Amino acid sequence: MKRFVVGMVVILGFTSAGAYEMNDVHFHLTNYIQEGITPRDFLKIMGSRVGRSTLFGIPLQQTWSYGNTGDFAPTYYLQTDAPLYYYSFTDAFIAMAYLKLTKDEQARFDPMITGFNPADMYAADHIKRVLTTFPGVFSGIGEFTIHKEFVSAKVAGETASLTNPALDRILDFAGEVGLVVLLHNDVDMPFPKPGQDPYPARQLGELLRRHPGTTVIWAHMGLGRIVHPVKDQLGILERVLADPRLSHVHIDISWDETAKYLVATPETIEAAAHLINHYPDRFLFGSDEVAPTDPAKYYKVYDLYAPLLAKLEPATREKLLMGNYARLFDAARVKVRAWEKANVK
Repeated sequence: MKRFVVGMVVILGFTSAGAYEMNDVHFHLTNYIQEGITPRDFLKIMGSRVGRSTLFGIPLQQTWSYGNTGDFAPTYYLQTDAPLYYYSFTDAFIAMAYLKLTKDEQARFDPMITGFNPADMYAADHIKRVLTTFPGVFSGIGEFTIHKEFVSAKVAGETASLTNPALDRILDFAGEVGLVVLLHNDVDMPFPKPGQDPYPARQLGELLRRHPGTTVIWAHMGLGRIVHPVKDQLGILERVLADPRLSHVHIDISWDETAKYLVATPETIEAAAHLINHYPDRFLFGSDEVAPTDPAKYYKVYDLYAPLLAKLEPATREKLLMGNYARLFDAARVKVRAWEKANVK
């Protein structure tokens, strides 16, 4: 018997995962200027509450343009009009930080490759190069972004696209190796007008159906700060989950911006709980915290979800918080290590 402590709510349930309350499928060790905390700092925050977590930086670096902000050094993409650019060293930084840990400490992390440009046909080669340079480290790729409010238009160079064959090469290679893919793609454009084609959702569905052998986690349910739930948001998700051609697709409910929609009213809580209870194997919890400096900052997203978690069936709650993460990433570890054994000299 285990006690799930959810904010101020105590729920009884069964689990074989020991004393941990959750795994975290969406965690950024560093921020938009590649600063953050160490994995050991994060382990202190995780403590006895978080069993395992992904580990990745942010693939984009914010430019400090003196002509734009002067002496003010921006640390976030909303603080300046200067462009973002891909920062490939993030993968080496994450790998080296991970390799400093003991084996027991490493077992609690699943590092992810994210420092590639998804509009570059060589992106898949970058991922392969990282795997062969740091064998035994990575379990997946991402979080990386295709369509994202405010961000996509700021990235220097070619704009990423769901129809770009470079992205198909990435997903093909991830499927071949067994890497879990964590993909951010908004479900719709910001401020859509009535009757406009929600092409991001449509193109995403087409992309995912082309790659049935690749395990994909759709970040944040496709939501954002101003990309609000479309009228049929849960309906779109249900059609994804019910489509047998998309059985390889999972959804994370990370980010406080996502939580604010799902727990906004008793009606949204009931609707979200009904969907998750109906597809208990397809949802994962994530914080989407960026380099938190203390436990209060880190656990705030988990606490925001207390009303939703309280509405889930015990078995569903355990899968959302713990089991689905373990199932996907345990399988990825086995497959990726086997690929490395066959391909690394």
